[in-house]
Amino acid sequence: MEVPVSRAVPRSRKVLALVAGAAALAAPLALAAPASGAETAAGAYTVTPLRFTVEAGGRSCAVDADLYRPAGVDAEHPAPAVLATNGFGGSKNDGSTDAIGKAFAERGYVGLVYSGLGFGKSGCLISLDAPETDGRAAARLVDFLAGALAADDGTRADFVTRDGAGDPRVGMIGGSYGGAVQLATASVDPRVDALVPLITWNDLAYSLAPNAADRDTPGVFKWQWANGFYLMGEGQPLLVPSLDPSRINSLGCLHFVTDACDTVRLLNSGRYPKAATEKMLAYARSVSPVSYVDRITAPTLLVQGQADTLFNLNEARATYDRLRERGVDTRMIWQSWGHSGGQKPGELDLGQGNLESSYVGQRILGWFDRYLRKNTAADTGPAFAWYREGQSGYGTADGVPALSRRLYLSGDGKLVDNRAKVAEGSRRYSNWLVPTSHSESSLAGTIGLPDPRPYDTPGTYLGWTTAPLTAPVDLVGAPKATLKVDSPAAERVQDSGDAADKLVLFAKLYDVAPDGTKTLVNRLVAPVRVPDVTRPFTVELPAVVHRYETGHRLELVIAASDTAYSGNRGVKPVTVASAPGDTGTLELPLVQGTVD
Repeated sequence: MEVPVSRAVPRSRKVLALVAGAAALAAPLALAAPASGAETAAGAYTVTPLRFTVEAGGRSCAVDADLYRPAGVDAEHPAPAVLATNGFGGSKNDGSTDAIGKAFAERGYVGLVYSGLGFGKSGCLISLDAPETDGRAAARLVDFLAGALAADDGTRADFVTRDGAGDPRVGMIGGSYGGAVQLATASVDPRVDALVPLITWNDLAYSLAPNAADRDTPGVFKWQWANGFYLMGEGQPLLVPSLDPSRINSLGCLHFVTDACDTVRLLNSGRYPKAATEKMLAYARSVSPVSYVDRITAPTLLVQGQADTLFNLNEARATYDRLRERGVDTRMIWQSWGHSGGQKPGELDLGQGNLESSYVGQRILGWFDRYLRKNTAADTGPAFAWYREGQSGYGTADGVPALSRRLYLSGDGKLVDNRAKVAEGSRRYSNWLVPTSHSESSLAGTIGLPDPRPYDTPGTYLGWTTAPLTAPVDLVGAPKATLKVDSPAAERVQDSGDAADKLVLFAKLYDVAPDGTKTLVNRLVAPVRVPDVTRPFTVELPAVVHRYETGHRLELVIAASDTAYSGNRGVKPVTVASAPGDTGTLELPLVQGTVD
């Protein structure tokens, strides 16, 4: 059935979440749900519900979709297509997905939006955007747009621009779970012409159990985010009842593929023997761009959120770097919002229809104009751009700023700009058997509670602080700390064969105001499972965009625990010593100012 639709008048709506069981957080792309409005010729289009039966991951899967066809588009007047699917826990009908179909149909593109496998009325298990499952399913929808595949009711698309027989002109856009599926699809189907993945991951092993010091050592379990999504996924057969047997795995793992359930159970177990963790890391990376990005050739505009503690800026940076190394036209924007943090006025909101009036929206339109409409004069923008809070517009550059300033950790708790200024000395902290530091609660907003300000309990952390700044300093990028710690308790057990016995700590940067108030920028931390406490190690902190004002101080903190993560097994006191010839360092990516 075709339903005439006109340009919508939106109503505002915020992002995150869902409570499943005790309280589980959903984080599909945060966009507003459009409301109905008066028909206008310029924005007229029809919507046709479709069902496809596709083979994916060794199963026959139903895919529930909506086709958006602009008025006047037919076989004689074809148009390029935009393909999109939902964020985790959503469907083709949520505000963040159907808004995409409507927004681009209003601008003359054919839209095809669908519920991802395991969500809405689409069948099969949740396979975490695996290329050979979710990617192949999306590739069958590309076949439909090419006119080579009919929907189950016989509908065919003969009105999409083609680059050749069986090759439609098609781009993809979407956020989070709907972002990773674009990369997965492009890795198995070279017909995709342009990608715009928003707020998505590069490496799920890093996302859900990050180790900022060593990607090959199992990281620190991000239990709130991971368990929230797991409970939501397992609850899909109850939240969206379906008689489709392809949506049920077994009583031991209801709605995910078995490897995904095994991964979450291992992380929750608190025990990480070598064979099990190697299998877990291999699986998590097999469903992540880190393992297949070398197969992607489609021009890619990456958009990542500065306020995102689920998939931080480092994830987009890793994908960006690898694509550009291979010569793929790739640009990256760091916008204000992600899975956490608030959306700033004037920022992209597809539900509000502000593509033309927002910086990110203009960049997306330019990207599709260049690669889908083949307008060679279209401006695709600079290689890198970032949101400048409190300042006008976006900052731009030919690449991500390099580390440009090195500070030294002094034994008296200062951060100094010269080794000669390092005071000899040592300091000590110890963990408790319960968390004593707090960065965030990803569940607080879901159940209507305020998230407490970040804090560290005295005696369970160490900090190093600069002198007050004599001029503003702007950081854009990922700081890097090189540390050496002493922990005899950890040293005795770190080679037990169970990675859970290795020392865990958390590195982070605060902004300390003149009155002593401390701000943990976007609540970001760098969890570390130290590979070997007898050797120095380097920590890549999450990238930030932040201005430190005159009179403020930078503080590097290493803490023993964090409420959002699993922690140490047992009590493991830590000592950090400094001397002029042997001290830790902190490197900063500065785009303005200096730190003395």
